[in-house]
Amino acid sequence: MTIRVVIADDQTMIRESFAILLNAQPDIDVVGEADNGEDGVRLVRELDPDIVLMDIRMPRLNGLQATQQITAGGSVAKILVLTTFDLDEYVYEALRAGASGFLLKTSSAHQLANAIRTVHEGGGLIEPTITKRLMEEFARLPTPHRPRQENIGDLTLRETEVLCLIARGLSNAELAKELVIAEQTAKTHVGRILVKLGLRDRTQAAIFAYEAGLVVAGE
Repeated sequence: MTIRVVIADDQTMIRESFAILLNAQPDIDVVGEADNGEDGVRLVRELDPDIVLMDIRMPRLNGLQATQQITAGGSVAKILVLTTFDLDEYVYEALRAGASGFLLKTSSAHQLANAIRTVHEGGGLIEPTITKRLMEEFARLPTPHRPRQENIGDLTLRETEVLCLIARGLSNAELAKELVIAEQTAKTHVGRILVKLGLRDRTQAAIFAYEAGLVVAGE
């Protein structure tokens, strides 16, 4: 299966370099490029890609605004945010808005391609150490969008335990090892958590856990 990608970045050199690197991969096809967030949203609607590489800082619509419009429009495309700074408040907001992860623009071609494959397959957080640090940093900030406590009550004790481990960046295989269960069972738990909480993916689950206070920043 070929993974169809749209790249939205206002820096021509970065956008074209990423396109060349990704098109060289046998399983990835860059189907569209945009130099601003507004055109990026339009291309997603027209081309229905699997993955969107979204620069966080662009004219007309920034990456946060574009991500919000794409997810609000019901697109199933997975969004990977591109940023120069790992601790960027807009990145955290984009993750909350529905982005599946983020990558630094200094990432290698190998890291970029593997990140796209991982997110496409529904895998865990991208660059988990950095993403965990990012979420811990901004989970300390007050937010008017705290998850409703009744949603947490829908989870079983085991599902709550799995949710906390997701927030710490564990993959399905690592969840299985930690809980001494089969990997397929771990995957089933993750799927049920997403359905019960109405979340798009593991990244959203991790953010939920931090904002609900199930995982305390810095611990």
